[in-house]
Amino acid sequence: MSRMGDVLAGFHAAWEFESDSVLIRYERGIRTPKLFQALGERRVPLDAIAGVTLTPGRRGTVVLRVEPRPGADPLMDAAAGQLKEGCDPYRLVLPADKETLAEYYADELRAQLTRSGVAEEFLVTAPEVPLQFKAYDGKASFDGKTVHFRWFWTGASSAKWKAGDQSFPVAELSGVEWRSPEVFEGHLRLLRRDFGDEQPAQADQDPAAVVFGLGYGPVHESLPFAAAVLEAVRKCGPVAAVPASAPRRDPADIAERIRHLGELHQAGLVTDEEFSLKKAELLAEL
Repeated sequence: MSRMGDVLAGFHAAWEFESDSVLIRYERGIRTPKLFQALGERRVPLDAIAGVTLTPGRRGTVVLRVEPRPGADPLMDAAAGQLKEGCDPYRLVLPADKETLAEYYADELRAQLTRSGVAEEFLVTAPEVPLQFKAYDGKASFDGKTVHFRWFWTGASSAKWKAGDQSFPVAELSGVEWRSPEVFEGHLRLLRRDFGDEQPAQADQDPAAVVFGLGYGPVHESLPFAAAVLEAVRKCGPVAAVPASAPRRDPADIAERIRHLGELHQAGLVTDEEFSLKKAELLAEL
């Protein structure tokens, strides 16, 4: 950048522009998204940025955003497009009166970008370990070398109890599948190098997965966890692509899940629209 150390402060974050990177510092406050608070700060090398946009925001704001290159950030690779707009760590929301200043920095950034396409390695550092969080059916922990799952008797399936608590060295993993807890059937699944397509299709039956639920596996805990594991896995070898679709399920399982979805709907935890949409998705798997 032309002036090192310049800072652009917005809502929930401040960006410091350096010669070879952008240092993003997230605020800590009750209105700041919990994911931002968990991340603290992130240094984004210019080589990790594919593009820059400046667009109108809501209620008298503008939004400066940098687009990370695919494969450059383990957090965004793990999220796989599932983050809500307000939790996007690459968006800086600013008052409209800072639009001219934001446009200046956007132009300065664009002039410095020389790389594009898929990055061959992660360029943005994953959250530091050790990390842990509580899922609905167990506790997940990661020390940088091994992922541990310890099952809860109140939530784990009989298949998981039969398998017992699990430990997975990252050298035995090929990837991570994260499904947001903000949708039905959220989970974190470890993909194993020696299993291929043989892993159970249902996360609640897979000893290499923990399932989320209301209040369990929140984004600000489970996503940084998934990113840290993904970064460690990549250091051991190529990362596997997340399967695009799962095999068809047993009709009895579909019926049970629709029943459970109906209970959530009656309890007011799922809206009419969400109930109809998910029910249709489940029926389509028969």
